[in-house]
Amino acid sequence: MLISPAYAQAAGGGMGGGGFEALLPLVLIFVVFYFLLIRPQQTKTKQHRAMLAAVRRGDKVVTGGGIIGTVAKVTDENELQIEIAEGVRVRIQRQTIAAVLTHPEPANQNAPAGGGSAPGTGQGGGSFLSKLFGGDKK
Repeated sequence: MLISPAYAQAAGGGMGGGGFEALLPLVLIFVVFYFLLIRPQQTKTKQHRAMLAAVRRGDKVVTGGGIIGTVAKVTDENELQIEIAEGVRVRIQRQTIAAVLTHPEPANQNAPAGGGSAPGTGQGGGSFLSKLFGGDKK
């Protein structure tokens, strides 16, 4: 005979515990997916929920459809009224807000009555770039 017979390797030979080695790649793939996909999405969802909860009257918002408006009235926890043009108000659901562009600044009760100067004038406050590059030094 020119061809020698081939014998199958005995089952369980070589390394023991073949089940764990088969599951290890699946566990590693799940861990990678968790840290690259699942966890960042959960963080983003939590931030979006917090942003929606903080929406108040006067905020400039963008809806999911791309409409930009100012919150005129918070009707209830699920509904807002936004003004998209002068005298044009639209009722929307809170969940349709995609982003909050600006928050109105509350009046500062602790500010001195006449002591401050306008930012960017070079006196007192100064602008961000002036502070960054040292333009306010006297």
